[in-house]
Amino acid sequence: MGKNLTKRSEDYSKWYNELVVKADMAENSGVRGCMVIKPYGFAIWEKMQAQLDKMFKETGHENAYFPLFIPKSYLSKEASHVEGFAKECAVVTHYRLKNAEDGSGIIVDEDAKLEEELIVRPTSETIIWDTYRKWIQSYRDLPLLINQWANVVRWEMRTRLFLRTAEFLWQEGHTAHATKQEAVEEAETILNIYATFAEEHMAVPVIRGTKSESERFAGAVETYCIEALMQDGKALQAGTSHFLGQNFAKAFDVKFANKEGVQEHVWATSWGVSTRLMGALVMTHSDDNGLVLPPTLAPIQVVIVPIYKGTEQLDEIAETVDPLVKELRDKGISVKFDKRDTHKPGFKFNEYELKGVPIRLAIGQRDLQNGTYEVARRDTLSKETVAASEVVDRIEYLLQDIQKNIFEKARTYRDEHISRVDSYEEFKKVLKNKGGFISAHWDGTTETEDRIKEETKATIRCIPIDAEEEEGECIISGKPSSRRVLFAKAY
Repeated sequence: MGKNLTKRSEDYSKWYNELVVKADMAENSGVRGCMVIKPYGFAIWEKMQAQLDKMFKETGHENAYFPLFIPKSYLSKEASHVEGFAKECAVVTHYRLKNAEDGSGIIVDEDAKLEEELIVRPTSETIIWDTYRKWIQSYRDLPLLINQWANVVRWEMRTRLFLRTAEFLWQEGHTAHATKQEAVEEAETILNIYATFAEEHMAVPVIRGTKSESERFAGAVETYCIEALMQDGKALQAGTSHFLGQNFAKAFDVKFANKEGVQEHVWATSWGVSTRLMGALVMTHSDDNGLVLPPTLAPIQVVIVPIYKGTEQLDEIAETVDPLVKELRDKGISVKFDKRDTHKPGFKFNEYELKGVPIRLAIGQRDLQNGTYEVARRDTLSKETVAASEVVDRIEYLLQDIQKNIFEKARTYRDEHISRVDSYEEFKKVLKNKGGFISAHWDGTTETEDRIKEETKATIRCIPIDAEEEEGECIISGKPSSRRVLFAKAY
């Protein structure tokens, strides 16, 4: 199985697109800008979803489901929110089709126009807050901690599989609280969940921070984010958590009676991660040979490839391998014994390397005689011979070591690509020649931010939460600055 992947150094974007398709993760669909997530890709997403869902529920959140369609009038109730999404909305205007009288095909029935247009959800704040008005009456109803797994539509013109598509899958949490402090703590809790998931399960190092005012979510008072760095030196926003203040509560008149019986508006948050994480996973770890998957999220953690001639040899290998497969599965390790007779071992080796399977075992006649397996790890491409009696322990160790190794490799790359600059000239030089995050002083104005974006295409990715106060001068205006922020070109 020839991979024929474009090298990352030649064309990173082309390498990414080819890899997603050739590794059977996803493909473009018949609908412009939309994708088909194939079983192998969806299996990775299911693992992500299961782990995140567990983490949400452990912190008191429950799942619900809200309508795909949102009345247009709902979006107009929160001015900054509708302004932020207006250009991305898909609109339903009619509810029926009919056959054309001239026999040319199906047409829209002009007599079936909706009284009020419906928006295909770009995000669910408006429909959810209209619902919460009915659910919340008293302080006893709070906090309300709801999450939804769903699809959303944002009409993108320039699309790329997983990273930016017109329709994508995600989770969106929407919570209501009695006090500002509780809501802020909720937004911070979710940020930490996202960061923990990214680092411990995706093996993707992230920087926790807040967004500048111009980069905040539409309608938010504060947006918390995790930012990751891809191998081409571009940043990727991996998750956001928003403190919404009382904006949506006031827009939809969501009030509660406090302990003294006084009516107050609730305080709100919303937060989400999407199938964009799949793109982050590919671009953080993978190489010119294909995917490199963290063992925690790999659909197949171990693959066993028999090397044999004839059915008799295969049966003999299977007799040895079957107890190993059972033992690994009993330990919660996903394993595949690939005994297809339609493909040669070399093809299978290439296939599983391309798909990023963390560990590959090969066993042939000599291994049977010697009581050994050839064990190969995907991250380093190294091989070793391991005694059959020790192979389970070795696999358990390697799965942990691979997870750790790819995280450390990504973190080293990230840390080596955080550059401190003190002048605009230095800023532009680093951006052109090195890329990555650029740590620089900023005067806090939108004017300066807009100028940098217009002239360099770099944006403020985040204001790091753990950034120390440091007196300095803005690289553009020379005005005083109390701490550095991180700039980068981004997806």
